[in-house]
Amino acid sequence: MDVATDPSQIRLGDRPLIVCDIDEVVLEFLTPLTDFLRSHEYDLLPRSFRLHGNIVSRHDGSEMDREQFKVFHDLFFETQDLWQKPAERAVETLHALSADADIVFLTAMPPRHQGVRRKLLDRFDLHFDMIASEEPKGPIVARLHARRGLPVAFIDDIQRNLLSVADHVPECLLLNLIANADFKPFAPPPAGAIKPASDWTHAEALLREHFAVTLRT
Repeated sequence: MDVATDPSQIRLGDRPLIVCDIDEVVLEFLTPLTDFLRSHEYDLLPRSFRLHGNIVSRHDGSEMDREQFKVFHDLFFETQDLWQKPAERAVETLHALSADADIVFLTAMPPRHQGVRRKLLDRFDLHFDMIASEEPKGPIVARLHARRGLPVAFIDDIQRNLLSVADHVPECLLLNLIANADFKPFAPPPAGAIKPASDWTHAEALLREHFAVTLRT
């Protein structure tokens, strides 16, 4: 499959659509980021559901400032293929779902790192189309779905992304999925129509239920 930065490059079939975030959903993010930071003598502490303010020096406990974080975050994305691996049951579940639905990855990542991510996904047999963009996710999902009379679902770990999609694609199933067990308790409670998925097995059940109900109506 191709790497894309424009939804118009994606060709969908006449079947349901699953749009899926990557970091902390398909690929582990917080766990490998912690390992990456420790290799640079920093630690990521599970004190709240955010990164800034939770990254501290292993020498004196001082917090990493925003400018430092930008540098380290970018370096992590440059070397993500050395650190990241699939979340538990992500690969087999996505392949099972792909028999009945189109799957498109939508990752909030600087597009300049898309080549590294594409190779990483392909290494794990995740050959689904990918959009790398730092723009709000709601308008992108709306352009992908284009008001088709078919079921659509969106999976993400960040509530603001789910709410963005809710604003632009109100008929979309919204699933909140977080791979890291240490940070999950700090996530905000699901708002609006967002449904929490405890893991990929639960997510698959919710997706199949949504598709079955939508296709019957």
